[in-house]
Amino acid sequence: QVQLVESGGGLVQPGGSLRLACEASGFTFSQYFVRWYRQALGKERELVALITNAGGYIDYADAVKGRFTVSRDNDKNTSYLQMNSLKLEDTAVYYCNVLLDVNYWGQGTQVTVSS
Repeated sequence: QVQLVESGGGLVQPGGSLRLACEASGFTFSQYFVRWYRQALGKERELVALITNAGGYIDYADAVKGRFTVSRDNDKNTSYLQMNSLKLEDTAVYYCNVLLDVNYWGQGTQVTVSS
């Protein structure tokens, strides 16, 4: 079955960096876009980054442009979200998402930015 497993979250100080990973299984990963979302406590889930199936097109939310980098390794069925210059407001649960016949989500990974 389709599975998405995020990892790499944690506690980091403002200005620090983290790299999240989303490992996929159960479908042909290289054929699908990957989207990264985040949801802060009490707020709606928001789209952070998108990467097309071959990585030819990438887009970011304005709030993370210039600080976050999304990538993918189709040989490893994995997408990555490199997060630099982290801010307090980046604190959230981060999810990866693929749209096949329906939307599939990972379990999420907590990112906490705090001094």
